[in-house]
Parts: sequence; structure tokens; C-alpha cells
Amino acid sequence: MNYANPDALVSTQWLADHLKAPDVRIVDASWFPPSANRQPREEYEAEHIPGAVYFDIDEIADSASGLPHMLPAPEKFASKVRKLGLGNGNKVVVYDSTGFGSAAARVWWMFRVFGHRDVCLLDGGLPKWLREQRATEDLPPMPRDRHFIPHVNQTLVRDYTQMLANIQSGREQVVDARAAGRFKGTDPEPWPVKKVGHMPGALNVPVASLIDERERTMKPAAELKAIFDAAGLDMSKPTTATCGSGVTACVVALGLYLMGHKDVAVYDGSWSEWGNKDDAPVVQG
Repeated sequence: MNYANPDALVSTQWLADHLKAPDVRIVDASWFPPSANRQPREEYEAEHIPGAVYFDIDEIADSASGLPHMLPAPEKFASKVRKLGLGNGNKVVVYDSTGFGSAAARVWWMFRVFGHRDVCLLDGGLPKWLREQRATEDLPPMPRDRHFIPHVNQTLVRDYTQMLANIQSGREQVVDARAAGRFKGTDPEPWPVKKVGHMPGALNVPVASLIDERERTMKPAAELKAIFDAAGLDMSKPTTATCGSGVTACVVALGLYLMGHKDVAVYDGSWSEWGNKDDAPVVQG
């Protein structure tokens, strides 16, 4: 069984063969939650794939929002990526330092939200690249500004009001990427919230279940299908992914994209917003 939409991934060999291709741009999107006590920008500066620029999801974000790394305005996104040398006509390849980390998928989703479809992830990310003893460098590139015109695709984004309305309508199935304990409300949240648990009717697909633990690559299509089937997902129904802060949800969206569900939306505020809303219904267990 093959992926229905394999264009969302490239292999380390493919990237090695295209490192110097004039239309390819490489992005290091490494990010860690505060509890990890790691500095992704410093790690990037110490070692990254040749030619990669650093994309900070906390900087290229809505700085006026009280929620973590929310989508920025189209003008801000365009301005930031232009300065990184990313623009129209580029094939953007995103990776991160955890292998198949959620931040790379978040950047993949962000580019799609703003109308750039030629974007993909490096399967296995930096860990697989290093295991294969491929080249790295410690000097950042000096990109030239690249023209980028955003075309916002609102079908890929959901806000609190839309998610609340969906509780009543049931139009879209909601898939929660958090670990089972957080989904059930038995484990604490890493973000400060008033409530724990999950949205009524939500299905749980923990993001870790989609990733090969040893290789840090996305699992094969047959395994993804079994996981989504076991969770009760209907591939023909509109779907929105959610998580703790809108990051790991993008891995679920990517997995569903690979399996043929191209337009999975992401609830940007996710539980960091839902869990602090007084009128948000919550289910535990």
C-alpha cells in the first residue's frame, strides 16, 4: 500500500541529490516546549543541513495573541519568509532536529495556509541525516529576499467559535493528537489551563503512534490506515485536528494528507485556548 499523496515527504537521499538545486530551499523548523530546556536556535547555529535557514514558529507568529505561536497575519508571514529567501517558485523542504517533529509539520501547514503548496517534510529529519553521516555546516546562509504573495486558505484553519459551533452541528470530525492521558484528563497539560480532558465527540490519535520510534520517520501507509481506522476516522468526512497548542495537530493533518485527505483543518488555539474558556464543554475519561 502506498501513500495517496506522497508529495508531502522527501527522503534524505532525495534531498542530498537536490541540495544545490536552484529551486529548492531548506528550512530548519526545530522547536521544543519550554519543559525540554533546549535552545533550538543555538542548536541550529551549531549544526544544520547545508543551506538551511531557521524558521522560528514563536517569532513568525501573532505576537499580540496571548496564546502560543498562533498564525500571524498574512503580511507578517510574507515579510518574514521573504527575508529568509523563501518565496514563489521555491520547493520548500522542512525538517527539525527531533526526526519527525511536530514543528516541521506546523511549518508545512503554515505554508499551505498561506497558499504555498510546493512544501514538504524531510522524512526522518536531522537525526536520520546525521545517522547517514551526511554533510552539515555551522554557518547560516545569506539568503536574498524572495518574492512571496500570500493567498490565505481559510479552509485549513479553525478558531474557537467554529469549534464550539461544530459541537452542535457535528459537521466535522475532530481528531486530538495529544497523548491518551492528556486526552482523558488524567495527565496534566504542559500549558496553563483551567480544564483538562477533551472536546465532546473528539477522537484520539496520539501523534507518537504515527511515527516510527527508531527511524523517526512517518509510518508506512498500511500502518497509518490501521491507526486511523482503529480510532474511528471516516476519511470521507471533513476533519479538524487539534492538540495542546496547534503544533502536533499538524502531524495528524500531515498523516491524513498522505492517506488522501488533503484539506484537514487545524484548530490553531487548540487546548491552550479551549481549556481556558469558561463556556467550553469538556469530557473526561
